[in-house]
Amino acid sequence: MKGQIRKALSGFYYVVTADNTIYQTRGRGNFRKRKLTPLVGDWVEFESSNLTDGYILDLLPRKNELVRPPVANIDLGIVVISMVEPAFSYNLLDRFLVNLEYKDIEPVIYLSKLDLLTDKQQLENVKAVYNAIGYEVIAFESDKANKDALEKLFHDKLSVFMGQSGAGKSTLLNKIRPDLDLATAAISNYLGRGKHTTRHVELLEIGGGLVADTPGFSSLEFQDITSQELPRMFPEFVKAAPFCKFRECQHVNEPGCEVKHRVESGEIAPTRYANYLQFLEEIEKRRPIYKKNK
Repeated sequence: MKGQIRKALSGFYYVVTADNTIYQTRGRGNFRKRKLTPLVGDWVEFESSNLTDGYILDLLPRKNELVRPPVANIDLGIVVISMVEPAFSYNLLDRFLVNLEYKDIEPVIYLSKLDLLTDKQQLENVKAVYNAIGYEVIAFESDKANKDALEKLFHDKLSVFMGQSGAGKSTLLNKIRPDLDLATAAISNYLGRGKHTTRHVELLEIGGGLVADTPGFSSLEFQDITSQELPRMFPEFVKAAPFCKFRECQHVNEPGCEVKHRVESGEIAPTRYANYLQFLEEIEKRRPIYKKNK
């Protein structure tokens, strides 16, 4: 039989088939030998003689996966980023966006805590930067307008919420589905960030799609992205690159660079270019990871 893992808990995987039947299954022992871990969102082949005693036989190919939260085959990554407490960070948002681009996950930006924001011009500036790139930015004053905008995006997609701790991911999911009653954590005054409140991961049917009920932080490091790949994670750089003098332009010191020209003319946001240079430096200084021989 074939189905999708919708929930993982205590070593059990709950697989839903095309007729919406739920099977409780376990993974075969050879998954560990093959260094494979089934994830929520995986499509699998399994066998079962009843609803509570099945075994996953094989994992079907994934199009992508995240580590935090551990979900596979994601269509939409909703980055919840706070405007206040914690303070808005272009750098942090761009880190999330680059990682989503690399995983081939469509990003959506959700700006939270607008009720605490006193500088409304800052909000307009942020929206202008990311709308110009083509990213969808959800930032309404009304909770209902935000909820409606999100639910329209959920249809026929597997969506995951991510973002900095304390940005309001759990609060937002609770507004969409009050019955979830997800734990929320207050901001730590000492650290200036929230505590992690994640538990297990489950996919819920919302708005005609599937949504991970546990928000995750997602990776903010660039463990796999190479310096050659990084420019392709910035959509506005991709549009400019064909007009660069050199085909493999890194947009740093090369003459005739269209990206740098567009930064100077204001077509590309200086914050985006500055973050690109910082990320590039991080990648170039990254130490190679060597696997020990057993």
